[in-house]
Amino acid sequence: QVQLVESGGGLVQAGGSLRLSCIASGRSFSSTAMGWFRQAPGKEREFVAADAPISSTGSRLLYADSVKGRFAISRDNAKNTVYLQMNSLKPEDTGVYYCAARSTVLLGGTSNEYDYWGQGTQVTVSS
Repeated sequence: QVQLVESGGGLVQAGGSLRLSCIASGRSFSSTAMGWFRQAPGKEREFVAADAPISSTGSRLLYADSVKGRFAISRDNAKNTVYLQMNSLKPEDTGVYYCAARSTVLLGGTSNEYDYWGQGTQVTVSS
C-alpha cells in the first residue's frame, strides 16, 4: 500500500502562484512514477502532470497542454515528496488537485494507470 498526503492548496488571485506538495509512504519512492490530476466542479478528473524516475537524479516528465509552460512537476527522493509548482494561475485552474502513484517507474498520463490516490487539496483561483 502507498499512502499519499497532499498539501499547499489555497485561494490565489489570477496570475499568482502556488506550490503543491505530496508526501508518499509505503513504497520505494525512487521507483515510483507520480502524477498530479485535478477535478473541477461538474467535470471529470483530468491529467495535469507526471514524473517518472529514469535515474537517481533524473526524471521523464509529461504535462497536459493546458498547463505547459506554467506548471512544473518535480520530485525530491530524499523527502519522498513530489511537487507541483503552479505559476500564472488562471480561474480555469480551479479544482481539487490529487496526487497519484503508480506501482511502476513508467510514465503515466491517464487516471486508470495510477494505483494510489491522495485525498486531494483545493485550489481556487479568483479572477
